[in-house]
Amino acid sequence: MTDVVEVRFKGNRKEYFSWPSAEPLALHDPVIVEVERGQDFGRVSALGPVAAKKCAGGCNGCSLAAAAPPADAPPPRRVLRRATAIDAAQAEQLHREEDDVRRRVMEQVNRHALSMKVSDAEWQWDRKKLTVYFTAEQRVDFRALVRDLASAFRTRIELRQIGARDEAKRLDGVGRCGRQYCCSSWLPELRPVSLALAKDQHLSLNPSQISGGCGRLLCCLRYEHDFYVQTRKRFPKEGKTVRTKVGAERVLAVDIFRETVTLRSEEGGGDTRVLALERLKAEVADV
Repeated sequence: MTDVVEVRFKGNRKEYFSWPSAEPLALHDPVIVEVERGQDFGRVSALGPVAAKKCAGGCNGCSLAAAAPPADAPPPRRVLRRATAIDAAQAEQLHREEDDVRRRVMEQVNRHALSMKVSDAEWQWDRKKLTVYFTAEQRVDFRALVRDLASAFRTRIELRQIGARDEAKRLDGVGRCGRQYCCSSWLPELRPVSLALAKDQHLSLNPSQISGGCGRLLCCLRYEHDFYVQTRKRFPKEGKTVRTKVGAERVLAVDIFRETVTLRSEEGGGDTRVLALERLKAEVADV
């Protein structure tokens, strides 16, 4: 039986492979996998049904976890074998070299006067490919840069442009909450986040207070949004006029946590008062 295996690489990059052997793998096992041109080193991050479900939701059209793969689907790539201690040592040595590689790439970028920021460099385990990740505000013609890098490192060069959120996911860090970035630790996909989510939750619209390390809106604005939307349906809308035992009153504010409503009278002196939601509903029903 062929199992689906999720393998995690540097920078929280994850890909999916088949494991045709009857010998079971375990989470965090180091493995050597088959890639487009050569072999790479990674660690098992999901197995079996969990990996198959994640693969079916995020794969790039291979036949690995699809119920009915298209006829022209490429064959799934394989986990070739468990990695040995020597393999792991080679991977660790490559990772130690990558900071210096990144510095050398930046020197070449500056020499070519290109408007791009080099975020990271990643060696393939067999040194047959070097991937350079970068961010840029606009399209960059880096053909001459690729030629110079290929000559300097004597390997195939891939320059991959990523967005600010993907950069934060690769580089990792600690958020304003004091915990590791969600995108680096557990968040399976980066979904769109709009300013409307902050408005619905009555949060400050100051960018410095609702933005993450990537400079974009916090991913966690999505987490409780449905709760806020559903809970607010129990409350009268702010600005609405309701008739209570004291007459017409305008809703100034609602507090969904204390379950209170702040009202201001539209008659007489415009007095304000704070009522529990259930009491307000009772007063409105009695009118």
